[in-house]
Amino acid sequence: MKTILGRAAVAALALGFATEAMAVEWNVSVWGKRRAFTEHIEKLAELVSEKTGGEFTLNISYGGLSKNRENLDGISIGAFEMAQFCAGYHRDKNRVITVLELPFLGVSNLQEEVAVSSAVYAHPAATEEMEQWNAKLLMTSPMPQYNLVGTGEPRTTLADFEGMRVRATGGIGQAFEAVGAVPTSVTATEAYQAMESGVVDTVAFAQHAHLSFGTINQADWWTANLNPGTVNCPVVVNIDAYDALPDEYRAALDSSVPEALDYYLANYGELLKKWDDVLVEKGVEKVELDPAVIAEFRAKAADPIREAWIADMEAQGLPGQELYDLVVKTLADVRASN
Repeated sequence: MKTILGRAAVAALALGFATEAMAVEWNVSVWGKRRAFTEHIEKLAELVSEKTGGEFTLNISYGGLSKNRENLDGISIGAFEMAQFCAGYHRDKNRVITVLELPFLGVSNLQEEVAVSSAVYAHPAATEEMEQWNAKLLMTSPMPQYNLVGTGEPRTTLADFEGMRVRATGGIGQAFEAVGAVPTSVTATEAYQAMESGVVDTVAFAQHAHLSFGTINQADWWTANLNPGTVNCPVVVNIDAYDALPDEYRAALDSSVPEALDYYLANYGELLKKWDDVLVEKGVEKVELDPAVIAEFRAKAADPIREAWIADMEAQGLPGQELYDLVVKTLADVRASN
């Protein structure tokens, strides 16, 4: 964390007078380019600066500070103060939040994704696990259900998935593996090249990522309703840097999170409205899978993977069943309140 003293502050310190809070500059590590997935971070920076009169600033770096798989490590050693990462990149380091990546959880919109993520992030097990990396979970990066883009003939049955090479991480990758596909966890920034070179046949992404990383430009088709799950990508802050903030700066940061997420949801909603136009513009066929195929997929993937995840977490001393039940209850509560 960089602390910048103005001349007046230096003079006051030299004279032994109490001073106002000093200017603070945080470095923020993300990857790719500015896109819907990072708009809440951009908005957070804007809000924090406004609320502190420009005295607390977030410098957002798109790949200049760390590789995306190494952002949590960078946070742990204080290489930067804030970062975004995805649970599927290193499942052993963030076991608790991988409950949010289980396939076919039934989350149906971004508002529900925010609710279940926030509930899990607030669980003591999540807090304790992140503390091992000197990290505090600040906010989620809610994404809609993933769907496939692919080349060649559309894959419309489970038999078509047999041997399919798919870029998919976390629980989504496990789900495809359960029906005979071959998942690979290349990073988002490597997905286009993997598709272009034929390393993968298909790529599972949310809509913004198919646009941002160019996979839609390689695609012949897109599955509109497969919806096997999504990935969970938190924004975290270094605990030491957070604790060192002046009280008013910490309050500015914390109070800006809900506003930043509201902005993200509105912005992503606009992208989703335009998605069908994007498909037409790029000549990509919109494929609707038969509900019976999706039900078969769910039967083979959802229950076995969930039960295995719970057993694995419990064996490691983590409250797997409790975390899964928390997601289910939160979804029910959100829907009841609507």
